[in-house]
Amino acid sequence: MQEATLDIQLKTLPASPGVYQYYDKDGKLLYVGKAKNLKKRVTSYFTKNHDSYRISVLVKKIKTIRHIVVETETDALLLENNLIKKHQPRFNVMLKDDKTYPWICIKKERFPRIFLTRNLIKDGSEYFGPYTSVKTVYALLDLIKGLYSLRTCKYDLSKEKIESGKYKVCLEYHLGNCKGPCEDLQEEQEYNENIEAIRQIVKGNFKDSLTRFKKQMVEHAEKMEFEDAQRIKEKIQVLEKYQAKSTVVNPKISNVDVFSIISDETHGYVNFLQLSHGSIIRSHTTEIKKKLDESDQELLELAIIDLRQRFGSKSKEIFVPFKVEVGEEIKITVPQLGDKKKIVDLSVRNAKYYRQERFKQIKIIDPDRHVKRLMAQMKKDLRLPEEPRHIECFDNSNIQGTNPVAACVVFKDGKPNKKEYRKFNIKTVEGPNDFASMEEVVYRRYKRLLNEGQPLPQLVIVDGGKGQLSSGLKALDALEIRGKVTIIGIAKRLEEIYYPGDSIPLYLDKKSETLKVIQHLRNEAHRFGITFHRQKRSKAALDTELDLIPGIGEKTVVELLQHFRSVKRVKEATKEQLIEIIGESRANKIFNYYLSKKEKL
Repeated sequence: MQEATLDIQLKTLPASPGVYQYYDKDGKLLYVGKAKNLKKRVTSYFTKNHDSYRISVLVKKIKTIRHIVVETETDALLLENNLIKKHQPRFNVMLKDDKTYPWICIKKERFPRIFLTRNLIKDGSEYFGPYTSVKTVYALLDLIKGLYSLRTCKYDLSKEKIESGKYKVCLEYHLGNCKGPCEDLQEEQEYNENIEAIRQIVKGNFKDSLTRFKKQMVEHAEKMEFEDAQRIKEKIQVLEKYQAKSTVVNPKISNVDVFSIISDETHGYVNFLQLSHGSIIRSHTTEIKKKLDESDQELLELAIIDLRQRFGSKSKEIFVPFKVEVGEEIKITVPQLGDKKKIVDLSVRNAKYYRQERFKQIKIIDPDRHVKRLMAQMKKDLRLPEEPRHIECFDNSNIQGTNPVAACVVFKDGKPNKKEYRKFNIKTVEGPNDFASMEEVVYRRYKRLLNEGQPLPQLVIVDGGKGQLSSGLKALDALEIRGKVTIIGIAKRLEEIYYPGDSIPLYLDKKSETLKVIQHLRNEAHRFGITFHRQKRSKAALDTELDLIPGIGEKTVVELLQHFRSVKRVKEATKEQLIEIIGESRANKIFNYYLSKKEKL
């Protein structure tokens, strides 16, 4: 009966723009979404086979569908954003709204004060912001204070009270920070001209103030008022220095919002830059947690609406790295060249840096989250059926065909687990044969794990290309575990990753974390194998020399090598030097052994 009810709801949906809401059997809101065509969008949830596990879970829980029809797609975007923030449904991305950002206030009063505030009062005052950094606000206020003389007192400077002589100038006047409007020492028109100039600076327009100061400087110089001219010149330098720090693109690019996104398996990181007169007047990056494997386009569209609402942006144009749909009233530009492309690239760089910083913080604060994210990323990048929590990597070492050995290193949750490293002497292969050696060690490793009832890894990596991969695959086939573990090969030259039955290798991004983990595994296996190979070669070298001398045991060999450091130096030592280390009897045996060898030559 419930299925029929759901079916009827789907059939009766309108083909109009709007917002849809999914509820479970208990009437709890699960998900809010927007659509150009409600009927088409909602029906797609129930007619497609979803690759995403989370979407499949959502669809199974849906028992009731409600919808709100709106006039335009823009209205749908705004309504969706507001409903998500209000109800925080389980399957929607998390949009956080922090209302504690600082603002710059120009108070609505005679001789307006300018100050930082976190409270917006609807009394007609002007508020600029919000700013994402208090430091930015203080820097701006310091700049303004250095350029213009403004009052800081809270007096009611009405005309009547000033004329009645109610107020007296304070210390700020004597310090030169205020021109004394409280005693009618500054004209209201001059003060308001300064306020207008400040208003433009806060908006990112420095041109008017610079022009005004340069004109004043010339006037003072013409009147021989060089101290005043120098004072104005210093203000110009301060303003130009501040402008140079904030101007990053062509000054003609004005009143534009720039958005970009970087994402991984679990989160999206959206950067927002606001431009005015070629200056960045705001930069903010937000983290969005994915719930239903949302695409970058879906996340960015949600974030654009949310951030523009949060920061009160009225810009009519948006620069983005790819096409988005955020309403017909806003012009969407995807720059390909020039200054516009540079500013989008800068936004992307900001998002990347933010993501890197978050990773560093997460590793310290929440290592489990870092591991989960890394495992999810590796599963996606390597097209694995499950997360590779347990990975093993094999490497062969047989320099110049001597002492063939192999190494197996083990990583758990992306990190080395050295106590589980294993080394192998090649037993069944004669001479240097990498392929046969690989088949032997892979077979021996997993034969033992199966016999001991130990868990198999989710991923096996062999160091080498198609040949080594085929050899490893033969071993898995022989043990009948081919489908139970995934095996891949990594070729050294171009970091190509090979899969069984696929002649075309996979190339991962050189900066990807997945490739870094694989390279770490390969390098560890190589290091571990080379170390073991050196140990074998060293022992073999000793066996052919000192260990073959009759009457000389292992302890004596160790004593000699600790002192002389090499077999060659033992050969060249005098009988007296040998007696001093190991006594006369054993010294005679070694000395006579090498003497007889020289005589034969």
